[in-house]
Amino acid sequence: MKKIYSGLLMFILSSSIIACSNDNNTKLTDEESDTTILSAKEFQKEIAKADVQILDVRTMQEYQSGHIKNALLADWTNMDEFVYRTQSLDKSKPVYTYCLSGARSARAAQWLREKGFKVYNLAGGIAAWNREGLPLDGVTNDVKQISLKEYQSLIPANKTVLVDISATWCPPCKKMEPVIDSLKKMQANNFSVIKIDGGEQNNIVRSLNVTAFPTFIVYKNGKEIWKKDGIVSIAELSSELNLHQN
Repeated sequence: MKKIYSGLLMFILSSSIIACSNDNNTKLTDEESDTTILSAKEFQKEIAKADVQILDVRTMQEYQSGHIKNALLADWTNMDEFVYRTQSLDKSKPVYTYCLSGARSARAAQWLREKGFKVYNLAGGIAAWNREGLPLDGVTNDVKQISLKEYQSLIPANKTVLVDISATWCPPCKKMEPVIDSLKKMQANNFSVIKIDGGEQNNIVRSLNVTAFPTFIVYKNGKEIWKKDGIVSIAELSSELNLHQN
């Protein structure tokens, strides 16, 4: 009887240890474990395909230390930001998530799946990616910062100007790109566009009190007349620029 009891106790303890270990990396079904968790080499192969969305769920500081090429950024530790940015992702296209070690992105992937996305997660995160010697982009420590005076010198005194402060890793910014392109094509002679990379130009972002990407600012005759962040319709932008679509 003692042997049976001891064996049963060991089984229970072993099961508990395994369960706690799984909780550290978020709970996944057997099917999800087989089909949505990718090794670094598998992840690299999959994101090379057309029409995919790569999502880095780390902080901006981590992102700027090196990220996978074409990755968008939505910080999982800041849920307001994460929810806002992921609203602009396309549910018809797969999302490939990663973080430093895989734990945060596993939880983010599960959240996205519950919202209707098809998601694949990088097992082991950037740490596993680095172990395989795979490339990273986006180290921005040496980027020359634009001063407020230099920025102001870019604004013509006799023209209407739309300043677009965006970031390459920002999903809403990506969504606004075709809107701005369409506006430029329709009204190319009526205004000019100045694009600022807010992900790199931290000084000017602080100077202009930009709190979200994208942020759009309209200047007329050198003076700021309108400012708004987030998704903006082409009709609203046209109105603020005093443009009339054909």
